[in-house]
Amino acid sequence: MVFFSAIFFFCLLMVAYVYVGYPVLALILSTINNRQVRKTRHWPTVSILIAAHNEENHIGTTIENKLALEYPRDKIEIIVISDGSTDETDNIVSRYEQQGIRLLRQEPRAGKTSALNMAVRSARGEIIVFSDANSLYRENAIQKLVQNFSDDGVGYVTGKMVYTKPDGSTVGDGCTAYMKYENFLRGVETRVGSIVGVDGGIDAVRKSLYRPMRQDQLPDFVLPLAVVKQGFRVVYEPGAVLHEATLVSQEDEYAMRVRVTLRALWALKDMKHMLNPCRYTTFAWQMWSHKVLRYLCIVFLAGLYFANAVLWLEGLGYRIFFLLQSCLYCLAFSSWYLEKKKYDLKKLFVLGYFVLINVAAFHALVKFLRGEKLAVWTPRKGM
Repeated sequence: MVFFSAIFFFCLLMVAYVYVGYPVLALILSTINNRQVRKTRHWPTVSILIAAHNEENHIGTTIENKLALEYPRDKIEIIVISDGSTDETDNIVSRYEQQGIRLLRQEPRAGKTSALNMAVRSARGEIIVFSDANSLYRENAIQKLVQNFSDDGVGYVTGKMVYTKPDGSTVGDGCTAYMKYENFLRGVETRVGSIVGVDGGIDAVRKSLYRPMRQDQLPDFVLPLAVVKQGFRVVYEPGAVLHEATLVSQEDEYAMRVRVTLRALWALKDMKHMLNPCRYTTFAWQMWSHKVLRYLCIVFLAGLYFANAVLWLEGLGYRIFFLLQSCLYCLAFSSWYLEKKKYDLKKLFVLGYFVLINVAAFHALVKFLRGEKLAVWTPRKGM
């Protein structure tokens, strides 16, 4: 039983480290090595890129939102890249051409990454901002993003995603709690030096640092890593706020999590040299802790549960812990049923979301080991 005891305590330690230990250590490090971003008000030229595929229900609202931003109009351009759209997306965008909106069409459909590669080549801005087709910015979001670039050491900035219209569903409450946790961690990592994860709906990069990516690569992950590789910081700006609707079903959220995790795993493989602590020291530790071990957490959770079951007869403590695990998993799975019944049990829904993202990570890991890749997908469905 010594072997299973070792597995039990190792897996317990790893789960605790991923979700508690790493944030605490990063917080301590951020107080010792607090790297503040030097922000000043300035107005560089900005190009906002919006990749869209069949977004007729959102694209008009998104363009109106960008036109209303508090930023000098002569310093900003808005480019919509229609990725093989077959609905009214192109026609809707064309109505705004007299207001300076540029429409580019990518044909055949090749995905968001290829669309961005194409648009950056003709973009005129010193700063490139990436927006999703359903992303609504707060009026001062661009101002808040670009003020970070007055610091010469900053190469990439991500904003804060706020989910709107939470309806008490599993996904809505789970997403909100998850993003609060992630945003806290991003704030801590910014003070350490650079953050590991970004929000693709409100990101900005110096055009001079943009590097074209393969069609199957995840721009929200690969591009920030490329910026760090060039010696610049990737930072979090909580004042740059993006409003976006949560997904309304577990199925949609699960599919999105599988897709994002799968592409992130391939990105980690492509950028595996950055996991070398001898070359990237602190940032390599962050990548291992925040990404690699996070995606592997489902393995530790499964190992913990299995080892605990084997150790049932080894003591009262093991039995209590096994019953506690079983109870929590039952509550997590039951939350999906309770959500359909419209019960308002937010803490329980957060538990269900924790299980959802970890199972999705396992699904993505299986796809990754099979060699599956993904470059295009159906647009995210919000409320």
